[in-house]
Amino acid sequence: MTTMIQGDQLRTLLLGAKVDRAAANLPQTATGALFNVTGGRVLVTSITGRVTTSIQAQANAVKLVATPSGSGTVNDLSATVDVNGLAAGGLLGATGLAGDALVKSTGGGVSNLRNPIVVAPGAIGLNTAASNTGQVEWSLTYVALDNGATVAAA
Repeated sequence: MTTMIQGDQLRTLLLGAKVDRAAANLPQTATGALFNVTGGRVLVTSITGRVTTSIQAQANAVKLVATPSGSGTVNDLSATVDVNGLAAGGLLGATGLAGDALVKSTGGGVSNLRNPIVVAPGAIGLNTAASNTGQVEWSLTYVALDNGATVAAA
């Protein structure tokens, strides 16, 4: 059977462009930039984290935030979830509602955006309440709302 549309082409049609951020240490009781939005507003259609190095077994409430460049203030893209001891292979996802906690799983699957998120130029970051060891890699898909808008890994 001939395949007319490849998997990456179908993903682009359904979710937009994909940007991957390599595994990195968790921010230490701080906000660390995951992605940079430039050139205009984007519509984030999915954002997923995968734990590559197990997270230390101590409480750590994490959430996604958007920090605009220029004017404006930091906005929560999710409420917090405790990643205490989340093992390698664990997944994190956002529902798209600022009041909903990040969703976590031990690896089989995780919910993702039910509501795409409009993000202004600036940074999409991960905010942590504690200093834990562990690494997470992130993938994000988006559609440019403004001509020339792009997202790049931070």
